[in-house]
Amino acid sequence: MAIIGRRQQQGVAAAAATLVALMAVVVAAAAEAQPSPGVYPSRMFRAREFGRDFRSLWGAEHQQQEAAAPETGVTVWLDRRSGSGFKSRRAYRSGYFGAWVRLQRGYTAGVITAFYLSNGEAHPGWHDEVDMEFLGTTPGKPYTLQTNVFSLGSGDPPRSLGREIKFHLWFDPTADFHHYAILWTSDHIIAGGAAGFPARPMWVYGSIWDASSWATEDGRYRADYRYQPFIARFSAFLLRGCSPHAPRTCAAPVAGDLTAAQLAAMRWAQRFHMVYNYCYDPKRDHSLTPECRTHLHPSSSSSNSSSSSYHG
Repeated sequence: MAIIGRRQQQGVAAAAATLVALMAVVVAAAAEAQPSPGVYPSRMFRAREFGRDFRSLWGAEHQQQEAAAPETGVTVWLDRRSGSGFKSRRAYRSGYFGAWVRLQRGYTAGVITAFYLSNGEAHPGWHDEVDMEFLGTTPGKPYTLQTNVFSLGSGDPPRSLGREIKFHLWFDPTADFHHYAILWTSDHIIAGGAAGFPARPMWVYGSIWDASSWATEDGRYRADYRYQPFIARFSAFLLRGCSPHAPRTCAAPVAGDLTAAQLAAMRWAQRFHMVYNYCYDPKRDHSLTPECRTHLHPSSSSSNSSSSSYHG
């Protein structure tokens, strides 16, 4: 699974994660010392129309479809009454799924804007999911991007199998639209065990909602509705994948292993901007995530016993 983000007109942000090392990265090519991933998959596909490919899932009165064809999109918002969510009309078993997203400036603590794959409605409580969640913040502090992958489980106890990794974004996601995408193929998700590989068909979702209990500094800062509405804008969706009933010959839109440039970009972001990795969290039950024992140095977790953060 690769998660990719690109800053409009000013370079590229790329993120990659594998279930073998379970690392994640977001790279924006604006910083001087920041390596370019060298590959821009979003340029390979044509944008889709929101109304044709998605439907409202909840909070329809908190959605406004943008009609600037061909890059049609949707604006969603959260206020005291409700948040909002949408879902793709089709399911997929693999593919490239992206959108241009612009987040709200200012006080957004407690608010989550999400773009993700899931089959939670088809398999409630025992489902698969690949997440990108933008965790709201307070003025002067960066947004946090949290990625997560689990299969045959849930993000919540008692079946919590989350593999959360967090990055502080080093570019401003509120100043412009940026492209973020999930690349879900057999080359980019490597099975780490029976509970590690999201293999069942999933749908594409987007949402904005109140997660005050945990989203911002473990719930220290909560949503403050004096600043409502909290707005997120999605545009130029890219959906290119194989349907559940497509023949086995259905090809992945982007194939092959990560290149040396992509690996270098990933490691740069991990070293300088990763602030949490579940494998280094001493409070986690790592019997559920055997890849942490296999692919990380045994001393890594103990060296971080006083903090759940990891900085290279």
